[in-house]
Amino acid sequence: MGYLLLYNLLIHLFSPLLLGLLYWPKRGKPGFGRRWPEHLGWVRPTSTARPLWLHAVSVGEVVAATPLIKALKAAHPALAIVVTTTTRTGADQVAKLGALVEHRYAPLDFPWAVAGFMRRLRPRALLIMETELWPNLLHACGRRRLPVLVLNARLSARSAARYRRFHGIFRLLSANITHLACQHRDDAERFAGLGVPRERLSVTGSVKFDIEYGEAVVEQGRQLREQLGAQRPLWIAASTHEGEDDQLLTVHRQLLQRHPDALLLLVPRHPQRFDQVAELVTRQGLALCRRTEGNPGPQTQVYLGDTMGELPLMLAAADIAFVGGSLIERGGHNLLEPAALGKPVLTGPSTFNFGDISRQLLDAGGARIIADGGELATALEQLFADTEQARAMGRRARAVVATNKGALARTQALIQDQLAL
Repeated sequence: MGYLLLYNLLIHLFSPLLLGLLYWPKRGKPGFGRRWPEHLGWVRPTSTARPLWLHAVSVGEVVAATPLIKALKAAHPALAIVVTTTTRTGADQVAKLGALVEHRYAPLDFPWAVAGFMRRLRPRALLIMETELWPNLLHACGRRRLPVLVLNARLSARSAARYRRFHGIFRLLSANITHLACQHRDDAERFAGLGVPRERLSVTGSVKFDIEYGEAVVEQGRQLREQLGAQRPLWIAASTHEGEDDQLLTVHRQLLQRHPDALLLLVPRHPQRFDQVAELVTRQGLALCRRTEGNPGPQTQVYLGDTMGELPLMLAAADIAFVGGSLIERGGHNLLEPAALGKPVLTGPSTFNFGDISRQLLDAGGARIIADGGELATALEQLFADTEQARAMGRRARAVVATNKGALARTQALIQDQLAL
């Protein structure tokens, strides 16, 4: 309890900074409009009593949870599901589910905000996607005997080491978790090493492997490719962060020396960076076209993906995919999205967020780690020169995804068993 008191003292002391980071307007950053009080627990009750509550912090977690939501609704049509996100972009992704769910913004982890949210929503259980664990939220669930299942749970070696140094904090978090459905055996072993009883651990696999891109996405990708230039060498840099774009544009300039008609499809991770990246491209003297501005001409050298929710069709249009968050120490992003579309996957050395997925793709020959921009330029030139090698990498990447499918069914069965739906 001492850790919780200290934690609450600190979050209230730093609350102006925390709220400023969340609400301070930035160019390109979507606001919350009149719904901002939901972060403080002032949410509307749901249309159905005792809903199942699923928390997915932002876009990536919502995308991962979508097949599970659809499967749960198919099996239990009367089951009311409320999905909470912290971010506006996550909320926009939830909106694509239509009437399947209701959306609310998750309460910030102030005890009074969590209490107000619980009182108004009155959920029957909480499902948390990945490892979004907050002390007051979990403490409130424990006090109300609310089952908490963490789905697609992962724990990197780095995070496990941090939790060992502050083991009291980890006990505070884990004490109120009913069950952890881990992505991989390594994750389960790390949780067990921190003292989580094995009967509260399962290895279900990652529901991200159950990714399905239908014919509509493939066809949209084909149409986009026609607009971009069917014969042009086209590579995509997806989910890039500040500190990577400069390197990637330098790589593209090198590529243009060998392939003057090459096109880079550049997709920043966060929408508030769209304008910043556009200015960077222009400063580097490269011909830019933004997706929101229309179709590029043959002179376009960089096509900026400045829309939300269109990454799959952009991946489908490309020949080769580089996944960002990996040339800097961010731990990388999901390599399975291009793999599921049969694309050869390139990534930087920082992949600790998706360590097991990266290892499987690397071992199968469907992905390649590049150390820096120089290696990336070399890898791109090799793959553009040897199209059969590129296609073979893509086939091997897709095979890894197919081999690991089934986590969705295992996760759904675990929810059924734990919650007796």
